[in-house]
Amino acid sequence: MNTKKTKEILFEITQNGNVARVTAIDPETGTEVVIQGPVSAGNNILKQNAARKLMYVLNKQKEE
Repeated sequence: MNTKKTKEILFEITQNGNVARVTAIDPETGTEVVIQGPVSAGNNILKQNAARKLMYVLNKQKEE
């Protein structure tokens, strides 16, 4: 049985040339992070990296 809780994350992806800008937002706290990466990486990889950064920031906020 998987007891890991899934957190809702909102994503916004904008493309400017060969660069994609991904914003990940935690709707519970309003915390927002932004990453940039090559469009060639694909949306799934970019979203995954943005989600990891968001989790890192949320964990850092808990420590403070």
